Amino acid sequence: MRCGFRRDHSSVKSGLYSIGSPSEQSPVLVTANYKMTFDTLRSHLKGVDAWILVLETRGVNVWCAAGKGTFGTEELVRQMERCNLASVVSHKNIIVPQLGGPGVAAHEVKRQTGFQVHYGPIRAKDIRQYLHNGMKTTPEMRRFEFPFWDRVVLSPMEFTIMLKWFFLLSLFLLLVSGFHQAGYSLERILGVGLPAVGILFGCWVGAAFLIPALLPWLPGRMLAVKGFGVGLLLGGLLTLGCWLVSLPFDNGAGMGGVGLLIVALSGYFGLMLTGSMPYTSLSGVKKEMRITIPVMIVIFIAGIVLWSVGRFV
Repeated sequence: MRCGFRRDHSSVKSGLYSIGSPSEQSPVLVTANYKMTFDTLRSHLKGVDAWILVLETRGVNVWCAAGKGTFGTEELVRQMERCNLASVVSHKNIIVPQLGGPGVAAHEVKRQTGFQVHYGPIRAKDIRQYLHNGMKTTPEMRRFEFPFWDRVVLSPMEFTIMLKWFFLLSLFLLLVSGFHQAGYSLERILGVGLPAVGILFGCWVGAAFLIPALLPWLPGRMLAVKGFGVGLLLGGLLTLGCWLVSLPFDNGAGMGGVGLLIVALSGYFGLMLTGSMPYTSLSGVKKEMRITIPVMIVIFIAGIVLWSVGRFV
């Protein structure tokens, strides 16, 4: 799941599940049907007798599903009625993850079902302590931390999700690299195309890990701008290194084209992280996309044109 392989096909069936040997007095925990979310919650409930009400979020985690509307009041009420929850438990309390709050209106749930919504802790690891405290959270349970490991663990998925596009871009660069003023040469694919693709790949891998790792210290508020900064750094360093060791880029146009492609791809990496981090809101993401996507397109096209023109200069 962390690498993004078949991520869209990893979900569990919505409905009511039991953990341990729950009774009619046992707590009811609400979650999404994304398998990693479901399994993470289960892993922190060993030794606890509880019910888990899984909502149909189309395989999306709680946080993202709440923003998209699939983890919401309507779906929660629907699943409660579908599972006849009122006849399973004798109390009128359900526990919703705090990050699911944007999608669930507690007063509306109570009006329609009679159940009181309690917003639990942010992380599943705090559930046991939360239940032990009588369904009361501490300030630490409400605080969203985003340390180094939580950021870099996102890198593999951001990396693999663009594999096919990188393959197509690499194929284009290799084919075009064979052109020159005198015609077409297969030797230039090995001598010019492969170094360019290698540089692009190195920067691509570097950006996928450096952007999340250095996120708090990168300049700019928009994540795409932070990505542009990493792209400029990596592109500048690697193209300078290639120039110093005389790798055959033919001319400045070729090097400039690869550099622009690196900047565009790095900016896109940054933009992709908007749905995985607590740095933005829904309106902020929309604003960032509206501003930065046209910039990325221009930079990317400019890189392609420069690289192609460089074959004939």
